[in-house]
Amino acid sequence: MTIATSTENSAGPAAAGGPTGLVRRILRSPVGLACLIYLAIVVIACAFAPWIAPYDPLAQDLHAIGQGPSGVHLLGTDVLGRDVLSRLLFGGSYSLGGVLIAVVVLLVVAVPIGLLAGYAGGRADRIISRVIDVAMSVPVIIILLAVLTIFNRNMTAAMTVFGLLGSSGLIRVIRGNVMSVREELYIDAARVIGLGPAQIAVRHVLPRTAGAIIVHVSIFAAISLGVQTGLSYLGLGVPPPAPTWGGMVGDAATVIQTVPWLLVPSGGIIALTVLAFGLLGDVVRDATSERAKTATAGKSKRKAATAVDSRLAAPGSLVPHSEALLSVRGLTVAFGPDDRPITVVENVSFDVLPGECVGLVGESGSGKTVTALSLLGLLKRGGRITAGSVLLEGRDISGLPEREKRRFRGTEIALISQEPMVALDPSFTIGDQLAEVVRSHTRMKNKKVSRAAARKRAVELITAVNIPDPEAVAKRYPHQISGGQAQRVAIAAAIAGDPKLLIADEPTTALDVTVQAEILDLLRSLQSKNGMAVLIVTHDWGVVADLCDRALVMYAGQIVETADIGRVFDHPLHPYTKALLEASPHLAVEGEPLPAIPGSVPRPTDWPKGCHFAARCRFATDACVAAPIPLLDMAHDRTSRCIHTDQLMPEDRRVPEAVR
Repeated sequence: MTIATSTENSAGPAAAGGPTGLVRRILRSPVGLACLIYLAIVVIACAFAPWIAPYDPLAQDLHAIGQGPSGVHLLGTDVLGRDVLSRLLFGGSYSLGGVLIAVVVLLVVAVPIGLLAGYAGGRADRIISRVIDVAMSVPVIIILLAVLTIFNRNMTAAMTVFGLLGSSGLIRVIRGNVMSVREELYIDAARVIGLGPAQIAVRHVLPRTAGAIIVHVSIFAAISLGVQTGLSYLGLGVPPPAPTWGGMVGDAATVIQTVPWLLVPSGGIIALTVLAFGLLGDVVRDATSERAKTATAGKSKRKAATAVDSRLAAPGSLVPHSEALLSVRGLTVAFGPDDRPITVVENVSFDVLPGECVGLVGESGSGKTVTALSLLGLLKRGGRITAGSVLLEGRDISGLPEREKRRFRGTEIALISQEPMVALDPSFTIGDQLAEVVRSHTRMKNKKVSRAAARKRAVELITAVNIPDPEAVAKRYPHQISGGQAQRVAIAAAIAGDPKLLIADEPTTALDVTVQAEILDLLRSLQSKNGMAVLIVTHDWGVVADLCDRALVMYAGQIVETADIGRVFDHPLHPYTKALLEASPHLAVEGEPLPAIPGSVPRPTDWPKGCHFAARCRFATDACVAAPIPLLDMAHDRTSRCIHTDQLMPEDRRVPEAVR
């Protein structure tokens, strides 16, 4: 017990996980720090050129033509006797100003469009992708030459167009990163708590793409400076005698035989600035990779059964129970195109009463998680409910638009995801994420709460799930807490909106046995204290025996048996339930080999016409595969999808006390 407790309470190394952590990693890099210092000096010096330049950049001194560096002119003079340092400082205002214009246009255009294409997908993504393909086929240099001709060598207009044309590449980069990030579980968690698409995209998706954006922008800035220099060198930039870095390179090139020094300061500052932009991009890329690896490494680190109300209608009945909190009837879920749908959940029906705990049991691939996610409207892309209804307190929520679904997520139905560590956004502290949940739920209830009050409530939630030192934990990032603490934080987020129904998807997976017991105790106490109904998705009969009032056994997309806990353990009425119980380690007989179910759960495309379990069943006959098997009402409010229930003999064993 001591070892398990210390493991859960231990924090990882104090590594930053948010945007400030990225900045710290850049500053810790000697190359990154040097690049930032150099760019800061150049930008500040050029910005304050009118005050720090020793001479007027246009003032000519014909007595000091083509001089080298001296105490009077630190970088020498050009062929007209103008001070080179002063011209570099003033010229930087034009050159770096053009780069800034191009970068601002790039970000203003690319960031929102890239987020829209990657997060929304569908038709918006297709249209944006086609436009980008066309834009990337346009010869940029020809467009720039045309703009300079039309606008009389206006470099501001040219850099604006260059930023617009260059946005196509960044849109693709952002789109690709967003498409990857949107599949993370913490995005589903944000949708569960009721955040809108714009909030999720800006708050949770955009920060995860910041590294890629900075890398692309740094490289684009270097390219912009190079393009601007080339145009000015060709005499297409700002008309002389106004100083620009490119124009100074052009002037130096004409007298390179007589005054070769002139090419050193002008060409040198351009080369160093381009190099600084490029190296800074490399440092950001490496820092982003390091942060991702750190977060990933951090991630890797009894009541007796009660009889259900005798008034409960048979779960297979078409009529929902009059007092049911949740009634699912004929639920069918499919993936794929409309003309070739693949059904993965078929005609599922069940009820969950207020305050009741129901276990949804079955092997991996049975459709348990898809069923649970469909209740919340969180199916992956391509998934949809093709038949049936989901009634929450008598209201059908299965066909509601996304905006309406956000109103009941977290406040009416909440979800604890299968992998709590990856359901937490690594870019924000635990306290910030819980505070966001609190503020979101209060907005849904048309109330307001201050940030300070939300943070205070976040600490109260951490305390409610029995995490020691809640103030310190609130300041940590997800990779700095253990798996057990992450599960507790996920539970805290789920109960923040005081939901009436809590869906727990494999709540004890990947936790050691001691922490598993603590999590189950926590769920039990929260259910009792808050009066929540709980739907637990699991493959572990121990969890079902410990928490649940009733069990729904699922196999290959179908409910095959329903019963209260005592009866399902005493006398299973479906061969699959019987086989699962016999294969459970909790019910193993010492000294005897653990039975295994032959074969595996068939893929949805391989489901037979008749009983889905027939190929693995020892009781199967020709009648089992001839036609679909209905869910039959049995005695004591039980159902079974089997025509051989008479051959299933009562078991002598009951649930051991160790399991209860």
